[in-house]
Amino acid sequence: MKQFYIFISTCLLSFYGQSQESINAKILDSISKEPIPYATISINNNSGVISNANGDFLIYLNKKSAKQDSLKIRCLGYETKQFLANTFKDSIVFLSAKAMELDEVLVSNKNYTPEEIIEKVQENLENNYDNNFIKRKLFYRASSFQNLIKSDVEVNKSTIPEFNQQFIDSLIAAIPKNADDYTEILADTYGKPGENDKQKIDIIKASHLYDKSAEMSFETYEEKLNTILKKHVKRDSYFKIKSGLFGVKTDIDSTAFDYGEQKEEVEKTEAMIAEEKKNEAARKKDFANYRKSEITRIEHSSFIYEDSDLNFLEKQNRFDFKVEDYSFLNDEFVYKISFTPKRKEDFRGTIYVNTDDFAIVRIDYENVKVLKSFKLLGLSHERNLKKGTLIYSKNETEKYTLKYAELEEGSQFGIKRPLTIIEKNKHVIGRRKQNELDTDIHFVMAIKEKSELVIFENEQIAEITFTDFTEKPKVEPVYLPKYDPEFWIGYNVIEPNQAIKDFKSLE
Repeated sequence: MKQFYIFISTCLLSFYGQSQESINAKILDSISKEPIPYATISINNNSGVISNANGDFLIYLNKKSAKQDSLKIRCLGYETKQFLANTFKDSIVFLSAKAMELDEVLVSNKNYTPEEIIEKVQENLENNYDNNFIKRKLFYRASSFQNLIKSDVEVNKSTIPEFNQQFIDSLIAAIPKNADDYTEILADTYGKPGENDKQKIDIIKASHLYDKSAEMSFETYEEKLNTILKKHVKRDSYFKIKSGLFGVKTDIDSTAFDYGEQKEEVEKTEAMIAEEKKNEAARKKDFANYRKSEITRIEHSSFIYEDSDLNFLEKQNRFDFKVEDYSFLNDEFVYKISFTPKRKEDFRGTIYVNTDDFAIVRIDYENVKVLKSFKLLGLSHERNLKKGTLIYSKNETEKYTLKYAELEEGSQFGIKRPLTIIEKNKHVIGRRKQNELDTDIHFVMAIKEKSELVIFENEQIAEITFTDFTEKPKVEPVYLPKYDPEFWIGYNVIEPNQAIKDFKSLE
């Protein structure tokens, strides 16, 4: 019977493969030969894909499609190119910058000042962007890069023979210094974009690409530390860890390694550890809800929401605006306007405004200063990077909806403080303290996260459709220890970059 199912599956896969064709190419500037990112590639102006940062794209089409079906490639500032999809064989597509005639500029609109254009953007904001219930098909990729840039532990004093500088160095060497993590999701969403309580998600397929041996989480650190300490801890000993600046004690009893008897002080520590584990487990367990929230957060960072960090519309007097140029996006004439903060605002960037309806169709932005900084008692946290791109296009109702979003965030965590480890013995009468290790620790970790979101299809739905849809109670991604080029065959997604293609677990 098993062989029968294998045979049927093979036949189905073979049929599916024969019924699909794909177009895989790179888009380059015809003059500079540089890659062109964020180009829209579509079949007959319908659903399509976006080229990645390297200008690469992969799009699938059905062999049953008509011979006259066209492949259209469009990008900001470039001439649109169109090909017959079934006969397209190029591996490289060159786009030429679109030349503008002076009369096109003159007749497009009156000669508005930058401030007048921004005012009109604000006036038309509600009318231009769709806030109705929508069903969308989207692809989301989250990439996380963790780098331990400093991990110093200096032994000042030690009367515990095993806990010398050499042993401490071996502990530090066991800690992963770098960890990459990639999550990819293809899904349908229902609801109002950017509103978390009015969003539901139906995950079609998902993957999680990472190296389990290099995972940087509370649980994995504890497991690695316990494995090492088991080789050195005596059966009748336990260790009290004290960080002098806080004056609090954290006990790691030998019962953590299935030794000895439970202590009240150990129970308190284990309760704290259990709570941290619970938080991590909840994030991993409720995969769909967590990722839905992240998608909503990316969308809600847009200028169209009043509480967005991109507040150049709400607080226009705090920014300088300048018309830098004129260009074309999807064959529509746009103003290219830069904005920079006058005083204390956080972001600068460039917006592209449609000259006909004053809709912002694209924005590129980045922070100009550290966004958040915290330092207290040897602990530090700094949010030092937030940059992104948002691209909008018109849907079937002639309203603008999000087509593509990219968000890149960076932060740095640090700890610099004394650390004391005290060895105690349960079976010693009187003073239980046996030995002590005094150290100074200094750890600094940099974290960079990048999210990409592309919406392939938009469909207007009634509120009842959203209400009646029931999310799946539990969805888990497929774990991938290395990049699998077969995983997304047949699905239109964002082409992976070289780092993803080269990823391989060290397990």
